[in-house]
Amino acid sequence: MKTALTPVLLAASVLALSACSSSSPTKSTAPAESTTTATPSAPAAKSTAKSATVNLASASGSLVSGKLTVVPMGNGVHLTGEIGGLSPGSTHAIHIHEKGDCSAADASSAGGHFNPSAQPHGKVGSGAHHGGDMDNLVANAEGVAQVNQHAEGVTLGGGAANDVAGKAVIVHAAADDYRTQPTGNAGGRVACGVITVTR
Repeated sequence: MKTALTPVLLAASVLALSACSSSSPTKSTAPAESTTTATPSAPAAKSTAKSATVNLASASGSLVSGKLTVVPMGNGVHLTGEIGGLSPGSTHAIHIHEKGDCSAADASSAGGHFNPSAQPHGKVGSGAHHGGDMDNLVANAEGVAQVNQHAEGVTLGGGAANDVAGKAVIVHAAADDYRTQPTGNAGGRVACGVITVTR
């Protein structure tokens, strides 16, 4: 009986040893897998252009027009300039839209807000928002708004998914409430212009 059990015990010992040796390569490869996943991702897209202009023309029968300069700044682009033809003391939304097409009389040809990251509409600097979202403009007593707005998470030039070159800037009839999806309840489009790289 003892001689019959000896080969069985010997086989069981061999199996146990082989199981231990086959599990150790798995343990040694685990750190290599975590090192692979810890490698840094590709660098974020950067602006290749230094500046652009936007010539805003009236839309939807308004008298609103203006000229803006767009430059890369910080984590996005900065728009400065002047817009006239607004009602005195009025507040208006301004957004970058997905298409550089102002051909429709109501500027609907510019499409929706520029939203390369598929985020909900919101307020710049306060959580999730579209790449084209910016703070509201306020017109002075003469109906002129001094523009000093920032769009985050976008670039100027280079052709990346978040590049605003060739997109439209829209001024809306009403203020952006920063909540209503997907437009902020900003009303009709009263001016439209395309972001055109100048250098």
